[in-house]
Amino acid sequence: MPIVKYPRATEPLWHEWDRKAQKHGLRHTVYSVNGDQYTGEWLDNLKHGEGIQVWKRATAIYSGDWKFGKRDGYGSYSILDPVTKEYKKVYTGWWKNDKKCGYGVTFYPGVERYEGEWSGGLRSGWGRMYYRDGSIYEGQWLEDRPGGQGMLRLPNGNRYEGGWKDGKKHGPGKYFYLDKGQLFEGIWAADVPKCGILIDFGRAEAPAPTQYPIPKV
Repeated sequence: MPIVKYPRATEPLWHEWDRKAQKHGLRHTVYSVNGDQYTGEWLDNLKHGEGIQVWKRATAIYSGDWKFGKRDGYGSYSILDPVTKEYKKVYTGWWKNDKKCGYGVTFYPGVERYEGEWSGGLRSGWGRMYYRDGSIYEGQWLEDRPGGQGMLRLPNGNRYEGGWKDGKKHGPGKYFYLDKGQLFEGIWAADVPKCGILIDFGRAEAPAPTQYPIPKV
């Protein structure tokens, strides 16, 4: 019986090109069509490990950890300053599933900054916020606003300690009027004191005490 030899099937050339295009491990800079670029580690064609991503249109850069194509781990995000033409840090801290999560520091325009915990890209947990007017809030946050127990200290030294809800004073709290030497202790609702007791507190050391002391009941 005669032996019939069939020609060996040749593999399409694009198969070889596709194998070479697969990104795995540490790679040099990979450029996207829109001008973005990434330099770092890959796993199965996804950014995974340490790497630096540059977004051309947003003029932003991220340097840190990646997991299956998303920012995950520790890293910093910076944007280009149009005046100095240098990258300025906006956030440094932990990420999860491409969002801020865990402890991190965010720098806002001007001198404002937040140091504390994040969840799903929002300030949640414990944190300290430095405001432009010199006020400082330290305490609990919920969905990007003060919520829970916290203290707000004003530039003149006065401070509020107590409950917060939706970014406003809410629940039992104390307001120290250190400039006048008085203390208000009572119940608040949406930033408005509803009921409470006002007494003299540190009146002798107050820089601008009231004309007459509050009589004791």
